[in-house]
Amino acid sequence: MSFARSFPPIAAPDAEILILGSMPGQVSLAANEYYAHPRNGFWPIMSALFRFDARAPYRERVDALKVARIAVWDVLYSCTRPGSLDSDINPDSLIANDMASFLDEHPAINRIYFNGSKAESCFRKHITPSLQTTSVYFLRLPSTSPAHAALSLERKLTAWQIILAEGH
Repeated sequence: MSFARSFPPIAAPDAEILILGSMPGQVSLAANEYYAHPRNGFWPIMSALFRFDARAPYRERVDALKVARIAVWDVLYSCTRPGSLDSDINPDSLIANDMASFLDEHPAINRIYFNGSKAESCFRKHITPSLQTTSVYFLRLPSTSPAHAALSLERKLTAWQIILAEGH
């Protein structure tokens, strides 16, 4: 088992949408960048939705999300697991991020999208019970991870387009 710790959030003060993953994989942790695995669909999907270059330097992609009022974070602050798979996370090792404080600091967030089922299940188990807000819309979207091979990138993009359809 190896110890993993999440990154600080990507978020401008006026963020309206929060996309939550579970925990960065080993490639992302090594690069110190969200969704750094070259086969992860996150950046291609975001670039298609918000019209920026998915191959641009990381800082430019982060800035493009901020301009689009998109925040990115992980449900988990830390955990132990071998490798990168969510299914291998040791459930006794989970420590959740302080989501309540984050949402207090970003009061315009009105929609939270989970990047896959592990992010949603961890959120519902470890964060929802202590969360005071009831005005936020929650929806799980298909994981952009290459481990979620049941859907093509095109089908994932189609599902993720709901971000635009709901008033962004």
